[in-house]
Amino acid sequence: MLKNKKILITGGTGSFGSAVLKKLLLSNVKEIRIFSRDEKKQDDLRKKYNNKKLKFYIGDVRDYQSVLNCVRGSDFIFHAAALKQVPSCEFHPMESVKTNILGTENLLEAAINCEVARVIVLSTDKAVYPINAMGISKAMMEKVAIQKSRISHKTVINITRYGNVMGSRGSVIPLFLDQITNNQPITITDPNMTRFMMSLQDAVDLVFYAFKHGKSGEIFVQKSPATNIKNLVIALKKIFNIPSHKTDIIGTRHGEKLFEVLLSREEMVRAKESKNYYCVSPDIRDLNYKKFIDKGEIKISKSIEYNSHNTDNLDLKTLQNLLIKQDFIKTIIKDNKFN
Repeated sequence: MLKNKKILITGGTGSFGSAVLKKLLLSNVKEIRIFSRDEKKQDDLRKKYNNKKLKFYIGDVRDYQSVLNCVRGSDFIFHAAALKQVPSCEFHPMESVKTNILGTENLLEAAINCEVARVIVLSTDKAVYPINAMGISKAMMEKVAIQKSRISHKTVINITRYGNVMGSRGSVIPLFLDQITNNQPITITDPNMTRFMMSLQDAVDLVFYAFKHGKSGEIFVQKSPATNIKNLVIALKKIFNIPSHKTDIIGTRHGEKLFEVLLSREEMVRAKESKNYYCVSPDIRDLNYKKFIDKGEIKISKSIEYNSHNTDNLDLKTLQNLLIKQDFIKTIIKDNKFN
């Protein structure tokens, strides 16, 4: 599917974009377009890879014209550009609206107008039953993507939804590692708080699974294990042999949940299950709601959401082994930063 194709990655200098780029460079694609606002990170990537397949575009998804310039001629798009940090979106909610919602509409409108074959839109578990501005903006982003999929006859639009990606920008593990490195107390919000645990490789695999199998409007979720924050801290202490490092329980921060949800109970009714993934078919209702008023869906009342409390919970040893396999952990161990 990728042979001699032109691939666009929005937000291509971020954690996910860089991971997809690394995989694509091993394939037989013709061109990889990196679209982002960060000229410094683009320059770093240019120097790192020095590859003629790479083309760099400075721009912002908020600006339709700059989006159109890099979309035109693309065959496939991975849309990772977003505001992802809960606190910054909470204090600047309209900024999350402009980037995550309106920016995605710009990207999809350009893709449809340019007859791009397929677009994969990246979302988050915070979009399900959202309680913070980031999650709300991502939930609306998904609604926009599904609406566009109804009218995008030549462009297949899919959504992939993630839990916590270990080591990604803004995730909890890098925060804990920074606190340990600087000899500061590890700040635990709630020891019983659970989060899905995905590696960057898991995230990339999910995107390519959706890329290969998705029908327009479908949402893809990977079955993921979870852990509570208490065990996560214990595992990190064991890995770096710092059993006495101080921890402080600070309480739940604004906009945080006790557990995250990857699929709502309403979505679970429509979900098709495979060995490693769930695929949710789009809501195809139209404005003629009478047929949904006369008869409801009994299954929804009996359905159970898929969340980080009821998924497989990692025991301490398994969690420790999972963390040790991550490249960013290996780098820290190799550099011997904690000794």
